[in-house]
Amino acid sequence: MSTHVEHLDDLEAEARDAMEVAEGVQALTEVRARYLGRKGSLSSLLRGIGELDPAERGRVGQAVNASKMRIEETFQARRLELESAAQTRALESSGLDVTLPAVAPARGHLHPVSLIEREMTEFFSSLGFSIELGPEVETEYHNFEALNIPADHPSRDMQDTFFVEGGHVLRTHTSPVQIRAMTGRQPPFRFIAPGRVYRHDSDTTHYPMFHQIEGFLVDERVTFADLKGVLYAFARHLMGADVKLRFRAHFFPFTEPSAEMDFSWQGGWLEWGGCGMIHPRVLENCRIDATRYQGFAFGMGIDRTAMLRFGIPNIHLLFEGDVRVLEQI
Repeated sequence: MSTHVEHLDDLEAEARDAMEVAEGVQALTEVRARYLGRKGSLSSLLRGIGELDPAERGRVGQAVNASKMRIEETFQARRLELESAAQTRALESSGLDVTLPAVAPARGHLHPVSLIEREMTEFFSSLGFSIELGPEVETEYHNFEALNIPADHPSRDMQDTFFVEGGHVLRTHTSPVQIRAMTGRQPPFRFIAPGRVYRHDSDTTHYPMFHQIEGFLVDERVTFADLKGVLYAFARHLMGADVKLRFRAHFFPFTEPSAEMDFSWQGGWLEWGGCGMIHPRVLENCRIDATRYQGFAFGMGIDRTAMLRFGIPNIHLLFEGDVRVLEQI
């Protein structure tokens, strides 16, 4: 046993030389097994330590283990070298020019409705309007009664409204936000309220879920002319300086007088939304003195505006998640 230990340096040098000339990871692994495997040369030396004189066992064991560690380090270094060389050969043989710019991964972007909604809210924020939000599952009081919509009004029919248990509905417009925002506050104030609304309606320009933006302002001596001025400025911001607006007399329970507004488009007129002076009864429902304060309100569809801006022929394309459609925006 001592004779073998005396030649341990030679055995270690032999292992290093064999690993150095190995031409692949498989051949390298076979060399390692020949020296460090269960039946390898150094493993045999370790098994024979028990036959030595007790005084020699510690010295021999330390020497053999140290040699094993050095051979293992040589193996790991040579393995990394061979793997790197193999990877280089594979890259060279594939003809891939690694200096070429990488292909950028696909990137997402804002939804068309989000783009238009942001543009709308930024415009009104520049005029000093604050943004108000409200729940989409709304009480019948806020959605109807507080807005002067009586129990027999057609908009409260089952075929128009999604009713929820407990006297709640999926809000049919963003107008309930008016009630929540005005109650407990005293004028002057001005707000906008963008958000999702829900109705039983589905065709090329209607969807059961859609987006509206509501605006309202309350102060002393507010007139319909103020309302028209804000809407003209808004329309020109969205559609250009040449756009024209048309106001047609209409009826809404929560405004008086009320109007439907259209804007000029490709030689004709397109309906855009509704507007009017806030009904005194609505102000009183919010505990605001209607003899002192007046206000106006307006609302329009965000989705329809996005359809016109981006040339989308069917509102359903906005919400069906077809990436091919959205990538064109």
